[in-house]
Amino acid sequence: MNFSNALLTLCLLNNVFGTTAFSVQAPNGRAFVTSSLGASLGSADSAGMQPSKNAYDAVAPTKVQGGSLKTWSFTSPAIKQVQVSLKTEGRPLNANVDLWQGPDNTPQKMRIYLEDGSVRPFSAVIETPRGQNTVCVRNTGELEFPLDAIVGTDVEDVDGLGAGNAETIQGGSLKTYSFSPGVSSVKVALTTDGRPLNARVELLQGPNNDKQVVELYTEDGLERPFTMVIETPGVGNVVRCINTAPVEFPMTATVGAYEVEAGSSADVVVSSGSSGGPNW
Repeated sequence: MNFSNALLTLCLLNNVFGTTAFSVQAPNGRAFVTSSLGASLGSADSAGMQPSKNAYDAVAPTKVQGGSLKTWSFTSPAIKQVQVSLKTEGRPLNANVDLWQGPDNTPQKMRIYLEDGSVRPFSAVIETPRGQNTVCVRNTGELEFPLDAIVGTDVEDVDGLGAGNAETIQGGSLKTYSFSPGVSSVKVALTTDGRPLNARVELLQGPNNDKQVVELYTEDGLERPFTMVIETPGVGNVVRCINTAPVEFPMTATVGAYEVEAGSSADVVVSSGSSGGPNW
């Protein structure tokens, strides 16, 4: 009779609570609850990476507090590139973004500054060939300056957009690109012929008024080219690309309008100059 009552009780529990009412006792004494809920949950990347302005509406970002870091690992060789998006709630942003491949091997690293991480969020594409890559985002700001980060494998297609004339920038020199007020964002693509890439990309609005600064190192600018989209709200926006490497390491820069308001011009005015030496 007692056995029949116990069996009846288990059946009632199964009907009321479902499979979560049963647990399997592990050898170490911990109870693992089985449930079908996990099978219905997708990963954050499956939502699809949207353009930089809308990425945070589609995927929940990861909060990175000041003085801390987060990492995203990609083990599949099928993942050839990832998109990194950073923003704040209106405060300045200071961060380092590194690409790790193997122990003590950092083939690409960036140092990023944004005056306002809400008005001008950071968005860039990092090449990840040959698999086993890890992206590290370190918030170098103080505790009062957290940032939101999204690192996804669904990369926005920017190859055919913002096409401009490729300009060779010799080591120690620079080029500036001026845009009309109707240009909402700009695409910047930097490559080399296989040599290391050392560069500094700035967004200026007014004399020596840096709104966004990215200092970049890539061990192979052909295998790992750099592509980013810069938001350019307001008027008087100028993008300045500086080759901080010696003269033996030229680079190729392609800068063009990415998003243009209806009826506005996408023309670019290019100027050349000397950087006066590396800024690192």
